[in-house]
Formats: sequence, C-alpha cells, structure tokens
Amino acid sequence: MAVINRIAGFAEEMAGWRRHLHAHPELGLECHETAAYLVARLREFGITEIEEGIAQSGVVALIEGQGEGPTIGLRADVDALPIAETTGAPHASTVPGRMHACGHDGHSAMLLGAAKYLAETRNFTGRVALIFQPAEEGPGGAQPMVDAGIMDRYGITQVYALHTAPGVPEGTFHTTPGPIMASVDTVHIDITGQGGHGAMPHDARDPVVAACGMVQAIQTIVSRNNYALDDLVISITQIHTGSADNVIPGTAYVNGTVRTFDKEVRAMVRRRLEEIVAGQAASYGVDAVLRYEEGYPPTVNDPEKTAFAARVAATVAGEEAVFANGDRLMGSEDFAAMLEARPGAFLFLGQGEGPGLHQPGFDFNDAVAPVGASFFARLVEEAQPAG
Repeated sequence: MAVINRIAGFAEEMAGWRRHLHAHPELGLECHETAAYLVARLREFGITEIEEGIAQSGVVALIEGQGEGPTIGLRADVDALPIAETTGAPHASTVPGRMHACGHDGHSAMLLGAAKYLAETRNFTGRVALIFQPAEEGPGGAQPMVDAGIMDRYGITQVYALHTAPGVPEGTFHTTPGPIMASVDTVHIDITGQGGHGAMPHDARDPVVAACGMVQAIQTIVSRNNYALDDLVISITQIHTGSADNVIPGTAYVNGTVRTFDKEVRAMVRRRLEEIVAGQAASYGVDAVLRYEEGYPPTVNDPEKTAFAARVAATVAGEEAVFANGDRLMGSEDFAAMLEARPGAFLFLGQGEGPGLHQPGFDFNDAVAPVGASFFARLVEEAQPAG
C-alpha cells in the first residue's frame, strides 16, 4: 500500500486518539466531550478556524491551502450506540451501556490523521472543510448541519466520507456510482378493537387477528405491487399485544422498517400501507392508525466523483484493492443529506475479519487508520492540486 509516509509515522498517535474516543462514547446529538477532544487535537495541529456547536455538537474546521480555490468537504461521524461492550479491550467503553460499535471512533481518528498531515503540508489550493458530525445513528446530524448552512457558508463544492467495513479484506475500498445505501422509513400501526373473554370472541373485536392480517397483507407490497428489479425491503419487526391466554386484548401495535433506493417506490409503499391498514381494519371491524415516519433518504453517489474517489483510492491501496462498481446495500446512512446538498461519494474501507457492526464485540482495526487518512489527504491534493 502506498500509505503516505508521514501519516504512517504517526499511526500510533492515531490509535491513541481512536482509543480515547472509544473509551468515552457519547450518543446522538449530545457529543460535547467528543467534540471538545477533537477540537483540542485540531488546535494542536495549528488549525484555528473552527466552528463548534453546529447541530448541538457538530464541528467544522477549515484548513487553508496555497492560494485561491474551492473548498472540499471531508466528513466523519462521531457518535456511539446504546450497546453494552463485550470486547474486554484495555480501551473498552468506560460508560455502561454505550460503545462505539459502528467504527465512528475510527472514522474520527482517520479524519484527524488527514487533518494533521494537511495542516503541516498544505499542498493544495483553496480550502478543506473537516466535518465532524454527531447523531448518525439517530436522530440524524447530517441534515441539521446542512440546514445550519455549512455547505454555503464555507463554499463546499464536493463532499466525501468513509465507513469501516468488518468482514471485508483489510485495506480494500468498496463503492459504487449512484445509490449505494437505501432510504430508511419507520412504520407504526396502532390498532384499537374491543377486548373480551378468550372463550367468547364473538363479543369482542379482536386486534390480534387484525394485526396478523395486516402483516400478511403488507408482505404482498414487495411481491405484488413492486417491480421485481426495483430493490425494496419491508420488514415487520414488532407486534405487541395481549397479557393472558384467556383475554382478548383491546389494542395491538405493529412496527417495521421500509428500505428502498427510489423515491417513487417509497411513495408507492406509503400509499399501499395506508390502503392496506384501512382495508384490513374495516375487514376485521377494528380501528387502525398508520404513522409513517420518513427517515434518511437514499445515499446516492455522484458517478463522476465516485470514479475520481476510486482513482485516488487506487493510489493508496493499489488498483487490485479498489472495487468501484460494487453492490449497493439495504442499510442506511445519513451522509445522504450531504450528498443531496453537494456532489461527492461514500466509500467503505475493509478492516478485516471480526465481529460485525452494531455488535457488542466489535472494535475498529487501528491498522487501517493510516490507509483511510492517506485516502482523505490524497483526495484533497488530487482534487485541488497546488502548483
């Protein structure tokens, strides 16, 4: 791998930053101690133009290059998850019930590594905007940061992000032009019937059978309403009702998730859910209310920027380690909001074998941090070359 020598030289320092962040996880938009730690490191690098408190705890830091030019944005997410860690690592979470189980500590460390190098060398024109974003795991920090005006205020013309990928060969890059991750919507159905004795169902209006009927009918949206080549997943994941074997309950609750890459498919699903819930409720003689919450939109890579990012990745990892037309995933990512605001690309960086994301035994592989930091640095130098 053609990792930048200077970045390889402070790999242990990057591991130290990452392990500190891992030991002190914060959730959602309330990542204030994390932000303070990141800002302290940025100031140590000689970076002085820093805006804090965006979307409560987001940070944008600017590094000036040599002469006039555009601004390129590099984003790292910083929040953790409400999971109890089981790694047993010396740097394991010190906060019960919280851990960095999605690699955001590693993402932040890689961006810090690139920041240190770029602040030293400044071998680029224009500016680079380092975006440290909270709440990727929810409720979403990318859109509030965009809404706060960071793209316009700093003149960001393109934006990029990396995400660690466990179970994928170490140091390899994976991306694809166009949609790479799905939208994520949440379905809530509240059903109200009439409770009664389990031995006398004729005197009740049973929400249990209504819930079962709705769940079965909802599955036909994928098989009978959607074009087979348009990716769509609808998973009903919760049904809550009842308290005893001989009591017909009065209410039931159904919950699930919808994933797709297409706005028209997304709209079709919502319409069909409304029709199914209303129709099934009438069929079973119950009342039902659908609450449909639209979450992150699809993450859509700009084809030109994706090809550029893949070329840059090849200079770091070698052409054989870059897969630029890979599969898209049904998971979601709120970096989508930044890609809706500006063209750019989202890439995965393989970290080798080990527990997967959102698992209590997951830990970021520090060996790939110099690879990611070198990619970010080369991205800036290639996009906005000096001289």
